[in-house]
Amino acid sequence: MTYLSASGSELTGGSMWVCGALGARIPAQLRRRLFPASRRRRPAAAAFSASAEPSRVRALVYEHHGDPAKVVEVCGHPEDEHPTLPPRGGQNAFSEDMRSKLSPPEDQALSSACFCLPCRSYGITGVQPLPQRSHCDLIQCGICRMKAEASLRVALKNLELAAVGRSDVHVKMLAAPVNPSDINMIQGNYGLLPKLPAVGGNEGVGQVIAVGSSVTGVKPGDWVIPANAGLGTWRTEAVFSEEALISVPSDIPLQSAATLGVNPCTAYRMLMDFERLRPGDSVIQNASNSGVGQAVIQIAAALGLRTINVVRDRPDIQKLTDRLKNLGAHHVVTEEELRKHEMKNFFKDVPQPQLALNCVGGKSSTELLRHLAPGGTMVTYGGMAKQPVIASVSLLIFKDLKLRGFWLSQWKKDHSPDQFKELILTLCDLIHRGQLTAPACSEAPLQEYQRALEASMQPFVSSKQILTM
Repeated sequence: MTYLSASGSELTGGSMWVCGALGARIPAQLRRRLFPASRRRRPAAAAFSASAEPSRVRALVYEHHGDPAKVVEVCGHPEDEHPTLPPRGGQNAFSEDMRSKLSPPEDQALSSACFCLPCRSYGITGVQPLPQRSHCDLIQCGICRMKAEASLRVALKNLELAAVGRSDVHVKMLAAPVNPSDINMIQGNYGLLPKLPAVGGNEGVGQVIAVGSSVTGVKPGDWVIPANAGLGTWRTEAVFSEEALISVPSDIPLQSAATLGVNPCTAYRMLMDFERLRPGDSVIQNASNSGVGQAVIQIAAALGLRTINVVRDRPDIQKLTDRLKNLGAHHVVTEEELRKHEMKNFFKDVPQPQLALNCVGGKSSTELLRHLAPGGTMVTYGGMAKQPVIASVSLLIFKDLKLRGFWLSQWKKDHSPDQFKELILTLCDLIHRGQLTAPACSEAPLQEYQRALEASMQPFVSSKQILTM
């Protein structure tokens, strides 16, 4: 099959994987000219090389999903009391009586490993913390659980490329972030799971190297981002269907392009779709230093909205407060401050919010609801606390509050590909105007993926990890 290179010469050969395009609704004053519409295709199968010879494509591949229900979430056992593992080769499930009789294995070299992963692989569940703090290197916390599971299940492998078709696009990936949804997908507890084995990463930006003879929407040199989740962006290069990609301006910052397709889109749609907000109205959100939270602050400021931004208390709270206010935040309060009686006085001077954006759940979401104006809406788009949203019956009845959910992938299914492209262009307009910047980012080469995955799951970290190719 013939396709065109960046120099304009004809090339043959090729590469793999296809995905889909998606959809959006945009104010007329921000509307720009759309790229040609296209219809969706599902991804083609990928083959993973077992050859020792290096491939020109390197990709972060996972072949199995984790089971979060079988992972020990909290640990705190004294060194001489913690539950231990059976010898290698033991059964994958044990009764409570068998667990109580386990003895330390002599053939396990786990001094640098998290207890969560060995525990999970042996099927030991339900471990409860004891009062004394552990001195054992094997036992760590719930955050380490995610870190270990992600780093163990993802491996850098050679990727075999399929032949290039007439409507395919050869893309060199430039950068791809590590998002919470990427980790959830690897663990197997996300709403959209690709066929295994799969390449990790749902977001990123690449540069077109060459195009098939039937491709009309992009040309060599263009920057492109995925049109849908599940494309697999943690790789050096690939061949995708034209319909799996959306072109973005190459004059925006690289980090902005790499993080454009998920968090800013989520922020914009939640601000636009649930309440008719006017300049001067208030919006309250938790997880305000997250990628979505930072985008909410900036987009809301561009729309003339006031934001009340809730964050967890931390040693450098003033530094975080200053950074969020530099983005356009009007108010920054901690979770503890939000629960205090003094917040009633705060809302004497600040309009009660009509819209609350919840990414945490648990007590944090209950507090957001408590401060909503009558008739207001709380939109849940994440559950970082892994706790349910608890709504007061009296608030629902006497304040007529509404509880909604938002998932960008579902929004795309409900809207046309042109609408999603228009949303992307609207956000690019904001970037060009200096009203939307990328979240604080830390770059890591693809081969240092373990460091990036671990860093992305540390507590109180506001910097998004970006894999560079």
